[in-house]
Amino acid sequence: MGFEILIFWKAYCLLPIAYCLLPIAYCLLPIAYCLNMLQNDLFLRALNGETVERPPVWMMRQAGRYLPEFRALRDKYDFFTRCRVPELAAEITVQPIDIVGTDAAILFSDILVVPQAMNIEVEMKSGVGPWLPNPIRSAKDVENVIVPDIHETLGYVMEGIKLTKQMLDNRVPLIGFAGSPWTIFCYAVEGKGSRDFNIAKELCFTDSQTAHKLLQKITDTTILYLKEKVKAGVDAVQIFDSWGGVLSPVDYQEFSWKYINQIVEALAPLTKVIVFGKGCWFALAEMAKSKASALGVDWTCTPKIARELTGGKITLQGNFDPSRLLSPPSEIKRMVHQMIDAFGKDRYIVNLGHGILPNIPVENAKAFVEAVKSYREK
Repeated sequence: MGFEILIFWKAYCLLPIAYCLLPIAYCLLPIAYCLNMLQNDLFLRALNGETVERPPVWMMRQAGRYLPEFRALRDKYDFFTRCRVPELAAEITVQPIDIVGTDAAILFSDILVVPQAMNIEVEMKSGVGPWLPNPIRSAKDVENVIVPDIHETLGYVMEGIKLTKQMLDNRVPLIGFAGSPWTIFCYAVEGKGSRDFNIAKELCFTDSQTAHKLLQKITDTTILYLKEKVKAGVDAVQIFDSWGGVLSPVDYQEFSWKYINQIVEALAPLTKVIVFGKGCWFALAEMAKSKASALGVDWTCTPKIARELTGGKITLQGNFDPSRLLSPPSEIKRMVHQMIDAFGKDRYIVNLGHGILPNIPVENAKAFVEAVKSYREK
């Protein structure tokens, strides 16, 4: 009897401590939930530089024209309708997860929704691509460009993110993205796609003050935009500098990298940031000094050189030649394993060196993903 009373007394004395700990336990619950939320977190672990059993894999433009399911929606809805209707954007985003099985999803949208929000008219013309009927060519034109209210102008993107997260159901992370200020600048000034963007470069070299003013407005808008994407639920963001390679290394520092780095500085405290500059291998060493979590590499730079330039201390992403997906599946598997061996399985995300081409057979895209999933370190 005395022993039972002693046990009861000790339990009674511990009750106040237990009650004090309850609020802490409740506070920790959301953290525990988030930590165990994703069924597949390989992509985020690679961004963190953790040791992984195999590298994660996704493909730029993986939600695209190579998929029959995408083409079916393309035939029913114009391009910007697909971007602006959250249900369509979410469905297209999830398609490659269901069909090809990548380790991360990237939100279906377009880099040119940003200039649209900035009071720059953008059309998508069949057979032409992006078309801006009133390109920005002067200081007066730049005055009419605004830094918009993101909720008013791009709220549909945030709704698309929320709906996509529901459809993904915690299977894989979701990537948000934006074009680099320089890449947006190129389209805004040139008025269309180009091989060298000489008109855009002309503005930089003849009226740098106007060029920098426009670049800064694009940068400010992009920071606001990506911050809202993070609030809406994306797990990481990627900055696409598709046209950085048309600049010399010196001009790249002035007209592209310093603006990208502003975005990295603003977003790095909030989420993981990947920077991909096509044709910008010469800037990898400088990029590696930034707060970016990963750097994309195109297929013109070898894994060995990319690792040497970046000091081997940052996650790299890439760099399979998209055209090589036309090779037989057995050859794709051999080359993918060779590529992983060259980069190393840790601090590495398998991807293409640019977006997947529309003429790639779905079976070959699957072979690329399956090759990564079957990889085992030697």
